[in-house]
Amino acid sequence: MVIRSMVPVILSGGAGSRLWPLSRELRPKQLIALTDEHTLLQGTARRLASLDAARPPIVVCNEAHRFMVAEQLEAVGVTPTAILLEPAARNTAPAIAAAAFEAIARSDGGDDPVLLVLPSDHVVRDEARFAGAVRQAVTEAAKGRIALLGVVPAWAETGYGYIMAGEAVGEGSEARLVERFAEKPNAEDAASWLQAGNCYWNSGMFAFTAHRYLRELGIHAGSIRLAVEKSHERALPDLEFLRLDAECFAASPAVSVDYAVMERVSDAVVVPLDAGWSDVGSWSSLSELSTEDEAGNVVHGNAILEGARNSYVRSDKRLVAAVGVDDLVIVDTPDALLVAEKKASQDVKKVVERLEGGNREEHRTHRKVYRPWGNYDSVHGGDGFKIKHIVVHPGQRLSLQAHRHRAEHWVVVRGEARVTRDGETFTLLANQSTFIPKGVKHRLENPGTSPLEIIEVQTGSYLEEDDIERFEDAYGRADPRPRRPVSDSPRRSG
Repeated sequence: MVIRSMVPVILSGGAGSRLWPLSRELRPKQLIALTDEHTLLQGTARRLASLDAARPPIVVCNEAHRFMVAEQLEAVGVTPTAILLEPAARNTAPAIAAAAFEAIARSDGGDDPVLLVLPSDHVVRDEARFAGAVRQAVTEAAKGRIALLGVVPAWAETGYGYIMAGEAVGEGSEARLVERFAEKPNAEDAASWLQAGNCYWNSGMFAFTAHRYLRELGIHAGSIRLAVEKSHERALPDLEFLRLDAECFAASPAVSVDYAVMERVSDAVVVPLDAGWSDVGSWSSLSELSTEDEAGNVVHGNAILEGARNSYVRSDKRLVAAVGVDDLVIVDTPDALLVAEKKASQDVKKVVERLEGGNREEHRTHRKVYRPWGNYDSVHGGDGFKIKHIVVHPGQRLSLQAHRHRAEHWVVVRGEARVTRDGETFTLLANQSTFIPKGVKHRLENPGTSPLEIIEVQTGSYLEEDDIERFEDAYGRADPRPRRPVSDSPRRSG
């Protein structure tokens, strides 16, 4: 087959649990601005501009993140070839397979597109060197090989998997044959490998043709290929997204691309990458990417440090004061505070696991929740009431809906609101208000050119987000599914 194109594939399905409480299930680290004004997803998409002849990317993302992903890409001027929605988390091998089937479906005749697979949550400081390594990897992939970008190790890291390299593949290329893959080592082995000089960190970035990947997947993990192929065949368009078939996709085993394919092929090559790479996998690694003061501290937001050393402190809202502390990570959000030793920052994931098993919500969602029309912040609540600050983007509108168990009182703070209530439509301006009785159909719209802000006061016996009956919705969303009977004790909402 003739290779005519290179198609970037951006994987955006991770949860980033080691960066809790900033990164959470419904707004993970790739959708957050951590190192500059752009989110990690936006940084990944913008990085593609340095690659010659790169087509717009195929993005594979969690269904729950779809509107944030589309909005963030639009904000940096990137129009994806497709956004594929994963109906369930099945790790990277099935996600890449879905992108491969989509790339083939969109290719011309005998074209076998080269896929450049990029995680959405990495940082690369030197884009010129990155582009150079990618071109080498794509060149090797065009020859029919499977190519990996291996990061030149800067220290004896024990938190990464390693690639052990053998001889060079030929003159004029830095690519080397892969001898073997190694799991995360202990400190002694990591130091020994670093000294040997033939090892690279496994970055999770790959290049191969779509047909080669699917062929290897069929040989080594046929159940994954079959399930994803059926899921893609039955996929349905949903607005600007392609929704993979949920039942078929769920039948796929949850396996990483490393275990399913990379560790099983005999002709894989590794291309060295020395471009200031980081997977931003912990608070300590994020601290290393930030500018330190003379005492080795990194401060983001509203914080004062006195006599502190080598600490990372972040607060987006209230003041945090740290006095006489060393080597700490302190991250304050409106509903959760993290205090950890830097050296233990990888163990933040264990806190998330305890939250998941404890019927709590702080691992899933922030107090501020993002919707395709804007966002809301649950600023206060108590027995029988809740107060929200709601922001609706210009030209956007909420669904036509009703609530069985709550009434709402809206006060416009800023902007112009178009309100539909019980068949009547009217306009509210700043300092004007309205009341939405329980059970009444209603809708909130922003017909203006600036954000609409309102304060919503809810009252009732049950105030959770699954008490919504939608009659019309511009974003194709179904009614939320209740997680527990209404008669149960209330839980916190996002």
